[in-house]
Amino acid sequence: MGERYNPQHIEPKWQRRWEESGIYRMEEEPSRPKHYALTMLPYPSGNLHIGHWYAMAPSDTRARYMRMRGYSVFFPMGFDAFGLPAENAAIKRGVDPRQWTYDNIVHMRKQLQSIGMMIDWSKEVITADPEYYRWNQWFFLQFYKRGLAYKQFAPVDWCPSCNTTLAREQVVGAERRCERCDTPVIKRELEQWFFRITSYAEELLDFSGLEWPERIITMQRNWIGRSEGAQVIFHSEQGDQIEIFTTRPDTLWGATFMVLAPEHPLVDKLTSEEQRTIVEAYKFQAARQSEIDRLSTEKEKTGVFIGAYAINPVNNQRIPIWIADYVLMGYGTGAIMAVPAHDERDFEFARKYDLPIRRVIAPTPQEADAPLEQAYIGDGVIVNSGPISGLDTDSGWDRVIEWLEEQGIGKRAVNYRLRDWLISRQRYWGTPIPIIYCPQCGTIPVPEDQLPVLLPQNVDFRPTGESPLKFNEEFRLTTCPQCGGPGERDTDTMDTFVDSSWYQYRYLSPHYDKGPFDPEIGKNWLPVDQYTGGAEHAVMHLLYTRFWTKVMRDLGLVWFDEPMLRLFNQGIILGEDNEKMSKSRGNVVDPDDLASRYGADAVRTFLMFIGPWEQGGPWNSRGIEGVVRFLDRAWRVVTEEPSGGEGGDQQALRRAVHRTIKRVGEDLETFGFNTAIAALMELVNEMMRVRETGLGHTPVWQEARETLTLLLAPFAPHLAEELWERLGGAYSVHQQPWPQYDEALIQEQEIEIPVQINGKVRARITVPATAGEEEIKRLALGHERVRDSLDGKQLVKTVVVPGKLINIVIR
Repeated sequence: MGERYNPQHIEPKWQRRWEESGIYRMEEEPSRPKHYALTMLPYPSGNLHIGHWYAMAPSDTRARYMRMRGYSVFFPMGFDAFGLPAENAAIKRGVDPRQWTYDNIVHMRKQLQSIGMMIDWSKEVITADPEYYRWNQWFFLQFYKRGLAYKQFAPVDWCPSCNTTLAREQVVGAERRCERCDTPVIKRELEQWFFRITSYAEELLDFSGLEWPERIITMQRNWIGRSEGAQVIFHSEQGDQIEIFTTRPDTLWGATFMVLAPEHPLVDKLTSEEQRTIVEAYKFQAARQSEIDRLSTEKEKTGVFIGAYAINPVNNQRIPIWIADYVLMGYGTGAIMAVPAHDERDFEFARKYDLPIRRVIAPTPQEADAPLEQAYIGDGVIVNSGPISGLDTDSGWDRVIEWLEEQGIGKRAVNYRLRDWLISRQRYWGTPIPIIYCPQCGTIPVPEDQLPVLLPQNVDFRPTGESPLKFNEEFRLTTCPQCGGPGERDTDTMDTFVDSSWYQYRYLSPHYDKGPFDPEIGKNWLPVDQYTGGAEHAVMHLLYTRFWTKVMRDLGLVWFDEPMLRLFNQGIILGEDNEKMSKSRGNVVDPDDLASRYGADAVRTFLMFIGPWEQGGPWNSRGIEGVVRFLDRAWRVVTEEPSGGEGGDQQALRRAVHRTIKRVGEDLETFGFNTAIAALMELVNEMMRVRETGLGHTPVWQEARETLTLLLAPFAPHLAEELWERLGGAYSVHQQPWPQYDEALIQEQEIEIPVQINGKVRARITVPATAGEEEIKRLALGHERVRDSLDGKQLVKTVVVPGKLINIVIR
């Protein structure tokens, strides 16, 4: 027995060596193609959980493989450091959110290093650093100049007791109460900043050139929600314009009432005095609900008549105006025409409140006035619709829009479900918005040479959760940069999704002070070649970063349209009970304890062996023992001196080695980590089996040991480094080329072919892989069971499917 495998000794040794040698520093090597690999940066919560390892270790393995493939690889890491948890910690624990965040970063950085990742730590980005968020503010100013940043009123969740806005996480329970004081939460209109992402809606629907999962593309397309139809202007009886968008302009003559969102600005103006009390009560109840609740298809539809009427422009009919909570200001125009005969939701509403139902689409003209038991949503002929009656719905749709345009009462339009990005947060721990309000000059952007606008330190957090920026006069009170008079800073901070929308660019040159990133370095590395992370970010982060890159392109900062060319989404690692890990369930797995016990390489390898990476799977405390045994066997087969002389089947071992090279490489190309590791396990088992047959002292054995070590390197980087050194290899194994397989050696020497007689398998024959039809026929007809079946029968024909089967027809 040789020296035992000891990961607790090996892993710190090689981590120190990697850091001292700078082996993972960014290097621009013109002779090698570049590969920018990136995984989503973590929030510094204080501790890496097993989910972090599950996301990062496979990403690191893939990056290491690409480096051995001959690419110059850049694989950076940082921390998404702003956000609500730090602010909550400040309020609950009486600590400085900056200190809490940066202490967590120190700890998590050490944990990330313990995984053995090939991170270039000299390029680390912390989004709470002023030298980072200065460029958030710079981007805001560029957006503002281009009309992409604007301010308008929008609803927020508001606690009337704490007198503050609440984040989504602070509204708890079905009753939507404040987590601090249990007061019912309401909606309140606040003037807030938006980014005009809708200006890029059409372009964001174009995914050409991207290798992204189809489900992510589908989710983004659905979120953007492009629809074609008509924009039509109704009027109140008092003459107020009420704009609607409809995808069914062919049903305009069937509109028998209108519905406004309770928040619509015309509601207060148009509501009659007789209805005001009931309308105000309904508005309050609607303000208590979340958008998800209001849009639920299972929720019973409710509404209130406001005591006013509108005029349908196509037939000048007077129709009542209602408010209902299923209509929202943020979707479309906040007003809809209701056509109960041809919309299931409107039909349900009309039946409930005894409103008219007028059919304007019928399967046939004869059914124009047939009563409806439910909404008719099919195609047919347009009826009861004045000048367009008689048209079929297929051809009539375009003609209706032409007629609306001819009459000057409507026009063709495209609508998007996508809403502009609300970036204002009434929080402290975020990027200050670089705007000053002057009584004389109005809204004034902070000059670029005065950036960054720094967050004040040592602020007082109120138990209510109100942002201390509102009460910090040193921060809030300032001088107008335009007239020199007194001014006040905006006290909102930016949504933390701003931080993660462009961080991949800052990694290239985190200390560059002439722009968001050094353009010369950008030319060599951009865009990101491979991005990995969770699918839960499909319609927030992943959509925002695409939008941000398109704006950067229009600003002349980049020359491409998309930030990440290829995307892979990993699954979720579950607890041993097959449930999502949580402290309350008691199923959380601590990776630090596991790494201390088994070594980081074992934890990495087991996480990749659990199952397909994109599917995730449950943790299995017994399963890791099998991976530990595998790594121990790999150690022994490489380091222990075999017995016996020269002999054994050298060609069979070489074939096994070269087939493994092919399998592992192909699997790593497609993120098939589990099957790649299975192939390595098979090779180790084969080597253990044959090493005592006399192969242990042959050049073939030495080739097998070296190849196994190289193939292990991306998965178990510390173990492979130690094995490579013991084999006499030059430092480092991670700078060696990926092994190449010999095509001739991976070909099967013999294959098994089923022999069918009249369609039923009667025998199986083993033939040379190169055997032709005549040889296969000869071997099949000579098989004992086939000869018995042919006895006394007439051979009609023999059909050979090369490499697959032979079918013999007899009678």
